[in-house]
Amino acid sequence: MDKTFSSAAAAVADIPNGAFLAVGGFGLVGVPIVLIRALLAQGTADLRVVSNNCGVDGWGLGELLREGRISRVIASYIGENKDFARRYLDGELEVELTPQGTLAERLRAGGSGIPGFFTASGVGTMVAEGGLPWRYGPDGSVTVSSPPKETRMFASLRGGEKEYVLEEAIVTDYALVRAAKGDRHGNLVFEKSARNFNPVAGMAGRITIAEVDELVEPGELDPDAIHLAGIYVHRIVELSRDEAADLPIEKTTTRPRPAASVAEER
Repeated sequence: MDKTFSSAAAAVADIPNGAFLAVGGFGLVGVPIVLIRALLAQGTADLRVVSNNCGVDGWGLGELLREGRISRVIASYIGENKDFARRYLDGELEVELTPQGTLAERLRAGGSGIPGFFTASGVGTMVAEGGLPWRYGPDGSVTVSSPPKETRMFASLRGGEKEYVLEEAIVTDYALVRAAKGDRHGNLVFEKSARNFNPVAGMAGRITIAEVDELVEPGELDPDAIHLAGIYVHRIVELSRDEAADLPIEKTTTRPRPAASVAEER
């Protein structure tokens, strides 16, 4: 039952070229950066990735993207990554954009053994009707487009009928997630907003690998506090203090300090 690995490099060593990965995180929050860098170091390429976004320029999944290691991305938005946008528009990268809630549910459904589901999100748009550009050619033409999806009418809870579109579940070869705490059995606890796409990404992987800030013994975690059960997690790596502290801020905003009063100045 002890699922711990001595290093991130050992935990990802069998991930081959062309693997399909689910990766947790939202922006720069909850990103499994140490596992991503281990993949980068071992030279794994032609990766197909599903994640909310693709990091930022030079950090998170952006590090793999910068080195040309990713060939296809399923995401909900381009985000702040200019390299991601450039590679997509230049035809270097195939990108399937999916509504954010739909993406989360596709991952959750995959982990729950549900092959597909109907949702109202995307009905009446190119999400359902097809034609979204997945890949561009060097001349700016669209070379690969999304196919049309099945739609169906269902009775509405408010009376009458409503149209829904069929979305397929996502199951990946591997999943990489980041948690605040984990035990040797793989039970995970995520910290605040890091509990974003991490639980559903972890559910979707056939082999799920977790990096954790703190490793504890089985029984130390409150069962009611566990966000992802160990049945979904196959490998776990404890981060060093320096690795756990590598948490950049995506956007720094400031505001002018209020003018000091005359009394305060005296």
